[in-house]
Amino acid sequence: MKIFVTGATGFIGTAIVQELLDAGHQVLGLARSDASAQKLTDAGAEVHRGDLEDLESLRSGAAASDGVIHAGFIHDFTRFAEVCEVDKTAIETIGNVLAGSDRPFIVTSGTALVSPGSLATEDIRPPANPAWPRASEQTADTVAALGVRAAAIRLSPSVHGDGDTYGFIPILVNTAREKGVSAYIGDGQNRWNAVHRLDAAHLYRLAIENAASQNADSLAERFHGSAEEGITVKAIAEALGKQMNLPVVSITPEAAAEHFGWFAHMAAIDCPASSTRTRQELNWQPTHSTLLADIENGVYTK
Repeated sequence: MKIFVTGATGFIGTAIVQELLDAGHQVLGLARSDASAQKLTDAGAEVHRGDLEDLESLRSGAAASDGVIHAGFIHDFTRFAEVCEVDKTAIETIGNVLAGSDRPFIVTSGTALVSPGSLATEDIRPPANPAWPRASEQTADTVAALGVRAAAIRLSPSVHGDGDTYGFIPILVNTAREKGVSAYIGDGQNRWNAVHRLDAAHLYRLAIENAASQNADSLAERFHGSAEEGITVKAIAEALGKQMNLPVVSITPEAAAEHFGWFAHMAAIDCPASSTRTRQELNWQPTHSTLLADIENGVYTK
């Protein structure tokens, strides 16, 4: 297939592009800058100039492809509601091009807010949360109702590996360096699920190949990119503290906002997630290093 990929030069997107090319697919990668275009050319992909706010570039990219992977997102948390609306509009725009064509469409979501405090599974479809404006999955359902073979990949809060500079673990590293301690909240037994970026990339390929062979449904399929169901935040803080030679401390929930800033909510969230059904349906078998192994091997503290 010729697959149009948004976010094609990002941390996860570059791995997706390489995974698709290695499997014999052609890739049309969205590129906003000359540097991004060169990165795609060097990888062996075709360049499609534009960005997520350039709707005509999204339309023409989707029209020129046999399927689309939407891995792009504007990670600007200072205008989060606005960029979530950009994401929603991008999905709708691509979906309208694919409607009725039997071409597959994979969108990106997350596991963290599917079922906080209990094990998230692929069949859980939480109601819209007014406090959380990102609506990727709900928009994928809207697109699926148009006859698009749509699926949503819910990624772990920590998609880890070499080159991760903007994810949740780098935030913890930077906070620890600034504060002089590696901290967790309360007893630190809240859990994050995790996946290596190369295993995540493999999942995207399996998902779009699977969607291409399925009939369109009225709702988008959900898949979980969670190789590890749950690692305690205390274990993560201890591994980081050991690597950075910093004290590991517990802070109270009341002190969390001052210590972590806007990230306090994620530092406190308990979000284990299963990928049992994903593994069964797609024969997805993660093989790369675990989150703690990456931390212990110095991936985040070089």
